[in-house]
Amino acid sequence: MLFLFSRQVTLAQDQFQKGTITMIGCLLIHGFTGSPYEVEPVAAHFAGRGWRIEMPVLAGHDNPPASMRQVTWQDWIKSAEIPLKDMLSTCDKVYLIGFSMGGMIAAHLAVKYPVAKLVLLNASVFYINPQQLFKDVASLIKSNFTYAAESRELFRRYLSKATATPPRSIIHFRHLIKVLKNDFSHITVPTLIIQGGQDNLVEPRSAQYIYDTIQSREKELHILPESKHIICHDRDQKRLLMLIDRFLTGKGEEKGESGHEN
Repeated sequence: MLFLFSRQVTLAQDQFQKGTITMIGCLLIHGFTGSPYEVEPVAAHFAGRGWRIEMPVLAGHDNPPASMRQVTWQDWIKSAEIPLKDMLSTCDKVYLIGFSMGGMIAAHLAVKYPVAKLVLLNASVFYINPQQLFKDVASLIKSNFTYAAESRELFRRYLSKATATPPRSIIHFRHLIKVLKNDFSHITVPTLIIQGGQDNLVEPRSAQYIYDTIQSREKELHILPESKHIICHDRDQKRLLMLIDRFLTGKGEEKGESGHEN
């Protein structure tokens, strides 16, 4: 799914072809049984930069829950890998941003492909209860966007997933985590790790594990104390966007001496 930003993208691509600017790509990967809605605030934040921004819908996630029975954990990886390979062929540098299970996929792809930087948001190394995610998202949408028709539909869809996700999909989710967890020790790309301090789906120790395991010389860990799992839409959103912006662009607030913040 291409997140469209009217003529800014066209202008940037024209200038890139003329060699006047560096073309930047940014791939954002959503979580298990979720949708691009989960990372949309980050994409919107960079909307005016002229970047090529992609938010693919993972296989089986754009149809009723029953469609998840037809896909495997390898299909979820391919859903992100295909647009990434295309971006690497058209952009000077590509950034990867992954949320929850999407963070696991992003980490895996960062080992396989020459991406410039990696951002991991509540990456699900150690998870508590996958089905709790759907209830949290549904509650968030209902409490903040009760009167919007589109949001009422989102609420209905996520609530349905809370009870209708096939057990087979849970098994594939768990297998993906088990297999891709091994990739962290091979990561050398600059990495930003952000974890919600009140996440009730992913254990906070996941972020510390990633920070301690990756081999990147440039790495940061930040805990956002007021945020739960759906971190891009939570109370620390402004801080989250500032941290990602500063890490990717080198502008804004400087990190601490150790690059580690609690």
